[in-house]
Amino acid sequence: MNLTLRVWRQRNGQDQGHFEEYLAKDVSPDCSFLEMLDIVNIGLVKEGKEPIAFDHDCREGICGACSMVINGAPHGPEQLTTTCQLHMRHFQDGDRIVIEPFRAKAFPVLRDLVVDRSAFDEVTAAGGYVSVNTGSAQDANAIPVPKGDADLAFQAATCIGCGACVAACKNASASLFVAAKVSHLAYLPQGRVERVRRVFAMVNKMDELGFGNCSNTGACEASCPKGIRLDFIAKMSREYMRSSFCGCGR
Repeated sequence: MNLTLRVWRQRNGQDQGHFEEYLAKDVSPDCSFLEMLDIVNIGLVKEGKEPIAFDHDCREGICGACSMVINGAPHGPEQLTTTCQLHMRHFQDGDRIVIEPFRAKAFPVLRDLVVDRSAFDEVTAAGGYVSVNTGSAQDANAIPVPKGDADLAFQAATCIGCGACVAACKNASASLFVAAKVSHLAYLPQGRVERVRRVFAMVNKMDELGFGNCSNTGACEASCPKGIRLDFIAKMSREYMRSSFCGCGR
């Protein structure tokens, strides 16, 4: 496969940035998208040019680091797929592929396709934890959890914090991410100690960091590589109302 790549290049957060075009030649359809970029970068280095900076870590769809917008879609055209799991067989020979970083006020561009997603860390630190006692772990069946609640908690916990929901939302809202973190712990007995304080702190931190409001268009759910549902945003809203009414989150 021979492809034309239109890639966003930006030296740092102060640089205005621009698109540059590169040719990706003789790419195997079995290559992952990141492997294809590796091949392009090897060619750039051989030519004495600056390689394209992009973020990655596990390359197994677990860490969420491989965050980029491909032809206008976060993580690319395939549903329930991270960029590192996207393979070149989903493109056609001769295609022109536009590659950009995530665009959001709370995700400033550091270099080329790399953005600073530490805002998610700040939201999580605001309340995404539970009170624990030090010592050995409890037996798995020590605290019974209803099957329905356990299933919902597990679904919410699959969020990898990649930020695709923010990149897909026209308001750059982080509601789906925050809702997943809030719901994950709210459905479990272990998360009830900080339950009302957690949602109040995390939602307020989300607003403080410059994420937009949710307008329920569903773009976040459609782009989420783990299939996190909008239902969890409703759960977060109910938890926030509970916190506001009881006054415990103030």
